[in-house]
Parts: sequence; C-alpha cells; structure tokens
Amino acid sequence: MPKYQDTLNFMFAQLPMYHRIGAAAFKKDLTNTLALCKACGDPHLVLKTIHIAGTNGKGTVSHIIAGCLQSQGYKVGVYTSPHYKDFRERIKINGLYIPKSYIIKFVATYKKEIEQIKPSFFEMTVAMAFSYFRDAGVDYAVIETGLGGKLDSTNIITPILSVITNISLDHQSMLGDTLIEIAGEKAGIIKPLAPCVIGESQAEISDVFIKKATQTKSPIFFADQHLAILSQNHDQEDENKIDVIIDNTKWISGLVHKLDGPFQQANIITALYAVYLLRKMINIDEIKITKFFPTLAESTSYIGRWQILSKSPLTIADSAHNEGGLQIVLEKLKSFNTSRFHVVLGFVNDKDVTKILLLFPKNATYYFAKANIPRGLDANLLKTTAESLGLIGKSYQSVRSAYAAARRSAKSDDMIYIGGSIFVVAEVI
Repeated sequence: MPKYQDTLNFMFAQLPMYHRIGAAAFKKDLTNTLALCKACGDPHLVLKTIHIAGTNGKGTVSHIIAGCLQSQGYKVGVYTSPHYKDFRERIKINGLYIPKSYIIKFVATYKKEIEQIKPSFFEMTVAMAFSYFRDAGVDYAVIETGLGGKLDSTNIITPILSVITNISLDHQSMLGDTLIEIAGEKAGIIKPLAPCVIGESQAEISDVFIKKATQTKSPIFFADQHLAILSQNHDQEDENKIDVIIDNTKWISGLVHKLDGPFQQANIITALYAVYLLRKMINIDEIKITKFFPTLAESTSYIGRWQILSKSPLTIADSAHNEGGLQIVLEKLKSFNTSRFHVVLGFVNDKDVTKILLLFPKNATYYFAKANIPRGLDANLLKTTAESLGLIGKSYQSVRSAYAAARRSAKSDDMIYIGGSIFVVAEVI
C-alpha cells in the first residue's frame, strides 16, 4: 500500500488545485464530481447535510453549527477548504481529522476512475469527503462550498438547510463583477423546499435571495432580523458571555464563547439562527449547547481566525483576505492602544490588491512577504504597489523571515498583525 506522502504527492501533482494555481483549476461544472461520486456509490445521496456558502465567515459558521450538533451527541462531519497546514483539516468528524489510511485507500481504490475522469483537486476531495462521511456513518455533515455555490463541486447535495453568510467582492474573475452577480452564484445552493438562512441583510442583494427562494418554494430567513446577542459582563478576559435573543424572546442565557475577532458577532448570529431553525428537524437541547460552547474551537479543531500568537507583543494572525473581511479586521485593529503597529502582509497574485491596500493604515511598519505557494504575490511587487499608496516597509524572502523581522523590531507594548491571505497565516500558526 503506498505511503501517505506518496498519495498526497499524487493528488497535488496530478490534479489542478485552485489554491496553488488559481482560476485554471476552477470548473463551473458538476460533471466530474457527479461522475466520481457515482463511481464511489453516490455517497452524497445518503447524507443529511447542511450547506454553507458566502464570501466571509463560511468556515466559522460551519464549525459553530457542527459544534452545536456535536454537543447533542451526534456524529458530525465537517468539510471545509482550503487547509492551513494539513490536508486532513478539510475533512473531519467531531473535530478529528480523516485518517491517513482512508486517504491512501480512497486514492488507491479509485485511481483508475480518477485518471479517466481527470477531476480537479477540489472535485476529488469532495468525493473523498462524502465517501468518508458515508462510510463512517455520520448523523449529519456540514458542507462548506469552495467558490460560488450554483456550480460549486459541493452543490450536488440536497441539504436539509442552506446557509449563506454574506456577500462581498471576491473572486470576481470567476463569480462576477458585482454583488448582485456574486449573490446569484451563491444563491445556487438554495434547494427546493429546504429552508435557507441568509446571515446578513444587505439591501442591494436581498431580492436575489428572495427571488430564488420563491422559485424553489424554500422558506427564507434573514438571521440578523430575528436573532440578537446581548453581551454580559465577564470576569475572565478570554471569555465572552452572551444572551441569545430571538424575536425579542430570550432563547439561551449566559452562553460563554472564546471566539475572538470583530467579525464573530455576525458569524455567531448566522450560525445560531441556523441551529435554532434546525430544532424543527433535529432534537436539540439548549443546555447541552451552553455546556459545550466554551470548548467549541478545541472540540471542532477550529483554527486560523483571529488567532492570538503572543500577548507581548500582542500578535494576531487572521485569514481575512478580501475587502469586506479586511475592512472589519482593520477597523478593530485601529482601536487597539498600541505604541507601534507592525504588519506582516502577503497576498495571492490573482487578486487586485490596490483597493485592499487602501484600507491599511499609513502609520504602520510593513513586512511584505510571498506565501510559499505558486500563486503567492511577489513580495517586491507588493512592496512597490504598497509604497505607491503610502505604506512603507521592506520585502522578505519568506513569511517566516518577515515575521521574525517584525518580532525583532516590536517592543512589548507594540502590536503585530499577520494576514492578507490564508496561506500567509498558515506559515505562522
């Protein structure tokens, strides 16, 4: 039986992989996924799924929903992408990564079909995840889309609930140049008669979702119009205690969480309203959610979002990578009382970074780096573009060397932020 690394090498080398080569790996077509899943016995047809799309917050919302179901004693599969360090992060059951032995067996079993169908890396991974969840007998599977929704490889499922977090400009070359076009792609996960939760009300695009839900006769709910969270005072600095209010009635009192970050309130609202709706289909005990929630990140293996790497100097890594996500993050960072602000920054090369760079403060010291993937934007090119916009710093050969330079320069009361791309964050967490 081939070794695990040999199997990964086969997967990475033989197949188009979006996070490495970009748009060339993106196929707006479900043919390959359906063909490979058929060879695997159509595992998606027997899974009870919750489908998550949106521009920002998909991973967080997926993990919160999965954690709430896990708290009830259910066996819950989670499929997300991309991964930070370990391919197996993409496919988990109750927070545990897919075994290496299963990956080896899957590729060996279906190697002939893979070579005939020639799926993309993502298409093959989707088929692997669905097969693993079926074989392991999960009760529910939370499935995050890759890009878009309508023709995303995951969109061969018929979920019991669809969730769309929010819409922002990202991947325009593949999804469209306007919020309305992007929303139309994401709305493709809304399925006949299945309820749909829209996380954030956005006046410009609400009608896109309402129109699609009307066509599919799907009940549609805007989470932020029904659910609110009220903060309680708390004694422990690493905890946040909230009350969950639905339609002006308290649903959960004193829910403690450790999901830090300025974007988490919107994600919690979206995810908890989805869980509230799932109560009509699944037996859910709110007391079990309350007991489980403080350990949600550890119990679901949730990483890479607003991750505090050090408190002296305060060092935060976050994988926000588009205009909508970074705007929220940077507004929060500006509110910190810090002597100097150090920014370790890198992007992928198929993104227009000019608008994004305009969001960053000019009074920070920058450390520009290229993530260690083929799509990484050249650090010197990034430095030149940033300098033309008033962002001054040096370029470095790697993310690690840039981070090391920031740590050498930063004093204890300074602050370091690492971000711009999930692949930058992956190299420091």
